[in-house]
Amino acid sequence: MTDHSASAQALAALGHEARLHIFRFLVKAGKDGATVGQIGGHLGIPASTLAHHMRSLVGAGLLVQERQGREVVTRVDFDRMDGLIQFLTSECCTGVAEPRDVA
Repeated sequence: MTDHSASAQALAALGHEARLHIFRFLVKAGKDGATVGQIGGHLGIPASTLAHHMRSLVGAGLLVQERQGREVVTRVDFDRMDGLIQFLTSECCTGVAEPRDVA
């Protein structure tokens, strides 16, 4: 993920406390992910509110959902997460040029 727009969208999605809790819970769940019911149960988020926040995270490409029978399993897109972290740190400690005079 090197696109500024996509990175901004992902960071904006994570910028809400409930969505950050959901994302961190799913990071802990690992590659197996969790069902919507498990997420809501662990975090105490009502189903309709949870659905709203999940749409935002899925829309930002941070989560993927897969129907398994009657359940929907949600997982972190770890490649996308790693790309976002790489985007944020790619120029770490490279220094900044002095500003040019624009007179």
